[in-house]
Amino acid sequence: MTTTKQLWKSEHLKTIVAIVLIIAVIFGLFLGLRSFLNTPDPVLTVVSGSMSIPYDASDDNFWLTIATSFDRTLSVGDIIIVQGVNPKNLNTNYPNSDIIVFHDPEPGFYDTLIVHRIVDVRKVNGELYFDTKGDGNPAPDVNPWPETPTSGFDQWDSQANGKGVPANYIVGKAIMRIPWFGWVTIFVKDNEWGLPAIIAIIMLIAVIEFVLPRLKKKTTQQD
Repeated sequence: MTTTKQLWKSEHLKTIVAIVLIIAVIFGLFLGLRSFLNTPDPVLTVVSGSMSIPYDASDDNFWLTIATSFDRTLSVGDIIIVQGVNPKNLNTNYPNSDIIVFHDPEPGFYDTLIVHRIVDVRKVNGELYFDTKGDGNPAPDVNPWPETPTSGFDQWDSQANGKGVPANYIVGKAIMRIPWFGWVTIFVKDNEWGLPAIIAIIMLIAVIEFVLPRLKKKTTQQD
């Protein structure tokens, strides 16, 4: 019993327990969101500038659009909260239509998720198909969002046979935007040294927080 009490008093053990609890809470929160929001992908990072206004894919500096705050559209580095929804209940009234997340209809790209706005909807053989467009596509565009677009619609040479995004490809709709924080994810994804850098920073913080005070304490006791 005494050994257990002494073990629990260990600062190292408390730190490990705290880290485990934090990881458990984050994992539990993610699973809870999947269930609560009724979608397997409740949290996503915006990695393309196609929803930013203005956006020019030929411009290497398009990411500078993050300097502008967007009220009803998205920007690179945004984190979005996604809610599963019955496609029949989606708002298709452009420009106030829903921003949806869907699997890429192109053959072989199903695992790729796209975040674009609904422009229109049609029913073909009893099935719903959605026309979509990135708010910033293409650039320059004579009719950028929120004006009614005349060009830049998504063209899918796919299972949909050019009819649009099939209803069963839709993951959900974006219901919340959290700016900037997604850049951590982008940094890790785009740089092979990104994850090691994050781990190194965490280790450095741990050293500063726990190791240095312990060494300082030993030095003081020796004096």
